[in-house]
Amino acid sequence: MPVMNLLVAFNGSDASVAALRYAASLAKQRGAHVTAILAHTAHEVIDRRSRWIPEEARALLEAANSEILAEVTRRFEELRPALGLGDALDFREETGRVDTLLSEGARYYDMLIVGARTESDDAHVTHHPDRIALQSGRPVIVVPAGYDAGAQHSHAALAWDGGRAAARALSDSLRLLEADGRVSVLTVGKRTAWPIADLMTHLERHGVEAVHENFPITHPVAQTLLSYCERHDPSLLVLGAYEHSKFREDFLGGVTAEVLEKIKIPVLLSH
Repeated sequence: MPVMNLLVAFNGSDASVAALRYAASLAKQRGAHVTAILAHTAHEVIDRRSRWIPEEARALLEAANSEILAEVTRRFEELRPALGLGDALDFREETGRVDTLLSEGARYYDMLIVGARTESDDAHVTHHPDRIALQSGRPVIVVPAGYDAGAQHSHAALAWDGGRAAARALSDSLRLLEADGRVSVLTVGKRTAWPIADLMTHLERHGVEAVHENFPITHPVAQTLLSYCERHDPSLLVLGAYEHSKFREDFLGGVTAEVLEKIKIPVLLSH
């Protein structure tokens, strides 16, 4: 998949700043265009249409909403010159359900780049990258706050269990993996019976130097992946999101959610 048209979610958080810088770095490498989107809800805990709300209260709510959005826009404009994209960078604002806006908007781009979600994000601009990956049909790169290494990939880690989601993640990330030069294929315990050698051959035919590392199930899968990334510091973790149902992942505390909560490098999610 060519990477020429990128959408990045920008809500003013430190993680969204890291995502914007990552997107700019990737765009400059590939001559791509970046559209930054401020997606937000109305952020009102009471229904604007309720007739009993005093006009003064409505005015205060609208002023608070406007100030938050204006501050996000100001932060974006302060960052714009240093990104160095010129006319290849656009900014837009959309109102609605944030996850829905980003999921639907991502379908018109090659990929969506977002900052990792934190509990301190303002409620009406926060998003859930795992849900967006599930709903959008596009790869989503999640960038943690404070990440400043850009998109200069040299070593990617691919979490592989032979399942559908892992295969989709591989397909969605292959153009990036071709640029990385080196990929570690990580397997944990049981996987499909198909020979892993076929995957290594597939990567080799795409010009990717690949090694396979298999880990026994002595720890939870998420912990194994996080420990590997902590030790070896790859530039990207490629992960198939929610091989099981989203409900089951939430109920059991799934691999996707735990990795996104704790990882310190970008993660490419596909479903």
